[in-house]
Amino acid sequence: MTIVWRTSSRSNSGGGQCVEVASAGATIAIRDSKDKGGPILTCDRATWVGFLTSQR
Repeated sequence: MTIVWRTSSRSNSGGGQCVEVASAGATIAIRDSKDKGGPILTCDRATWVGFLTSQR
C-alpha cells in the first residue's frame, strides 16, 4: 500500500508546528513534516475524528 501524505491546513511555512497526515487503510498516520524520516504516530479513524472534533 502506498501512503500519500498531505500537509495539514493549519501548518504554516514559517517553520513552526507542521504536521502531515495520511490514511493507511483503517489507520491514520501523523508525522512531523520537518522530520519525514522520524517517528510516525498512528491511531484508528474513530480516535482521529474524536481528536479533530474535540474542544480545546
